[in-house]
Amino acid sequence: MHDDNGRMRVTLFAFGVLRDHVGATGALDLPAGSTVGDLLAICRKRSPENGGLWNSVAVAVNEEYASQAQVLAEGDEVALLPPVSGGAGRTKAAGGRAIALVEERIDVAALAESLKRGEDGAVVVFDGIVRNNSRGRKTQYLFYEAYETMALKQMRQLAAKALRDFPIRDAALVHRLGRLEIGETSVAIAVASAHRAAAFDACRWLIDTLKQSVPIWKKEFFEDGAVWAQGDSFPAALTPRGRKAEPVKARRRSGGRERAR
Repeated sequence: MHDDNGRMRVTLFAFGVLRDHVGATGALDLPAGSTVGDLLAICRKRSPENGGLWNSVAVAVNEEYASQAQVLAEGDEVALLPPVSGGAGRTKAAGGRAIALVEERIDVAALAESLKRGEDGAVVVFDGIVRNNSRGRKTQYLFYEAYETMALKQMRQLAAKALRDFPIRDAALVHRLGRLEIGETSVAIAVASAHRAAAFDACRWLIDTLKQSVPIWKKEFFEDGAVWAQGDSFPAALTPRGRKAEPVKARRRSGGRERAR
């Protein structure tokens, strides 16, 4: 639905460095029938510069990556996502896997111990920690933020795909948010398997893919200022230009707003 003047309203969020460029976010009125590409053009006009950044942005509509051609609907939630640099509450996925975003310290040993079963021959753990330097500057601390609901959904999907694609028994992913001090764990991944090769392969795939696609960002604080970390560009398939448009008929009402199937 849209109003009699041919307008509609969406909710806009911007994360990480994009929030500094776009400014205020929230309710945004658009002409009915506007696409993701139309919204991006409006946001770019708000930005002082940095065309290179905008070329690497991804867009999520109702927590799903969207194409430039996707038509927006009344009540949609649109998120502008800069390249991720991973990225409160805790949740567990089906099968008992710990999939969580937390604000407290991550107990990596306890996470690994919780996965072990009699049939396992290996548990491989990735423990990502905060180092004291970045690009030649001394780091004081980091701050992580996430598009939390979407990040958890993406983390669950990664764990499920790892279980489908690798001969492993279980996997756990936990990422810390908020302020982190030097030496603290920012992300922990544990994979249990009968054989070590599969556990190593799955663990490597999980952390590499999480850093490419899960909407979590970090801000680095130095003695002389702070910057949002510039992550690698999103895979082309996740960007508005590279993603295929969802057919309009596939959209459905869920949770009070239009969502893509």
